[in-house]
Amino acid sequence: MIPVPASTRIWLAGGVTDMRKGFVGLSAQAEAVLKADPYSGHLFVFRGRRGDLLKIIWFDGQGSCLFSKRLERGRFVWPSVASGKVVITAAQLAMLLEGIDWRSPERTWRPLTTG
Repeated sequence: MIPVPASTRIWLAGGVTDMRKGFVGLSAQAEAVLKADPYSGHLFVFRGRRGDLLKIIWFDGQGSCLFSKRLERGRFVWPSVASGKVVITAAQLAMLLEGIDWRSPERTWRPLTTG
């Protein structure tokens, strides 16, 4: 798991991204399309056209980090926003990376009584 500091925001880029892009291309997209500073320390998450590949860029204060994950089966659950950005929590990012529907997770157990 990516060590996400508490004050860090996680942005999902709406739509699809050309997954041939690396540090420079994704940083430029974060700046131009998402209207955000790629060196702010926030995480920017991009998804490919097929939906089975993610790339995350993050500036950790010393340099840029590029993380990628490809699912062998299934697709990453992505918001239906055609363009723009969506902010998610670190817990939602963890679910997203596991292939779980982070938009409406179901709790499997709830206490029936207190005490």
